[in-house]
Amino acid sequence: MAVRIKSMTEGNPGKLIVAFALPLMMGNVFQQLYTVVDTMVVGKYLGVDALAALGAADWLNWLTLGIVQGLTQGFAILMAQEFGAMRMDSLRRVVGNSAVLSVIFSVLLTGVGQAAVRPVLLLLRTPEDILPGSLLYLRVMFWGIPVVTAYNLLACILRSLGDGKTPLQAMVVASITNIVLDLVFVMVFQWGIAGAAAATLIAQAVSGLFCLYHVRRISMLHLTREDCRLRRDIFPHLLGLGCPMAVQNCMIAVGGIVMQSIVNGFGVLFIAGFTATNKLYGILEIAATSYGYAMITYTGQNLGAEKYGRVRQGVRMALIVAIATSIVIAAVMILFGKGILGCFISGTPEEATRTMEIAYRYLTIMSVFLPVLYTLHVFRASIQGMGNTRLPMLSGVAEFIMRTAFVLSLPLVIGEDGIFFAEVSAWIGADIVLVISYFIVAGKCLRPFYPADTAD
Repeated sequence: MAVRIKSMTEGNPGKLIVAFALPLMMGNVFQQLYTVVDTMVVGKYLGVDALAALGAADWLNWLTLGIVQGLTQGFAILMAQEFGAMRMDSLRRVVGNSAVLSVIFSVLLTGVGQAAVRPVLLLLRTPEDILPGSLLYLRVMFWGIPVVTAYNLLACILRSLGDGKTPLQAMVVASITNIVLDLVFVMVFQWGIAGAAAATLIAQAVSGLFCLYHVRRISMLHLTREDCRLRRDIFPHLLGLGCPMAVQNCMIAVGGIVMQSIVNGFGVLFIAGFTATNKLYGILEIAATSYGYAMITYTGQNLGAEKYGRVRQGVRMALIVAIATSIVIAAVMILFGKGILGCFISGTPEEATRTMEIAYRYLTIMSVFLPVLYTLHVFRASIQGMGNTRLPMLSGVAEFIMRTAFVLSLPLVIGEDGIFFAEVSAWIGADIVLVISYFIVAGKCLRPFYPADTAD
């Protein structure tokens, strides 16, 4: 067994969750770093129109990524539960079936994405002057869906076994690769926005190969052909976990696409300002997603080991740490946000001033409500780790309803600020559903708190 594999069924829950999340945060920092570098190179070197083209493509790109991440994270729940219960033969079969399903879905997504990208961009009222750039960027990214799927599956396998360090190292390597290729493809080869997309995909491929190397070194995961045969007692369970998470992400993305269609109606400068802040969204959310990954693994392993009291302890500790973290990040963004946003914005003085005004106002609103977003991630991941992905899917529906309703109505009342508050309203709607759902699921899955279940 590789030394990086770690059981989270023994030891102090708070320390385990933080120790597991920290490498993931660093990995997410590097992942966001190359996203930010993409935006900086495009915004500064190619101009405001190119930055707006990238922004107009964001939610469609996130839609496919959300499907991939939802499926693979769902598969990882069952992996974590089997590992927590130490059922290694079953674990290998789960991993093998997950790999086959991932291949099938990646091929389907690639075909659908390429066929639908242009009609959807037109449906979203993408301005004609940035349509070619958005279309080119998405076509390149969609051809890379199998690569993105492979990396996400391999990283989820490692995380389900308690290894948060290897995905971190993979992201460091990928980030360096992406930054170098961004500079070469865009600034040297003059490949424009397609060069930025190609750099991202090659970086993802490098990180995927890095994770594959480490997965192959784990003796308990040496698969046979029989392990990769789709089994009726496994693949429906995997789909039952993964599909609701994919649908949840789809609903969130569709709400974002509706928002993007409204944003597109406010002109190129507004799109550029909105895009600049959206590129920081990932930084705002870095720790939240890391705590989420930690809670899926922690909850899944402890549920598999039937240590129910530790699940309750872990959720409480994760909430405290997550909210404290969100307050620190919010303060940093409010104090230093303008300096960070300035790295993405170029153009004439009038254009830069207007774009900055839009971007910083959006960033400030999101920062103030950041604890709401962090609460969302902890509860959603905890419920998913307990094997229920359907109720969290309803939180995605709540996000869609709130985001769509407010983005269609608030701008009519308070102008462009209504778009910014629509995002916050989506978080609040999801939190209401998730808090109620957590107590429902915990009541069914977790026995009363016994002293034997407490941390060691």
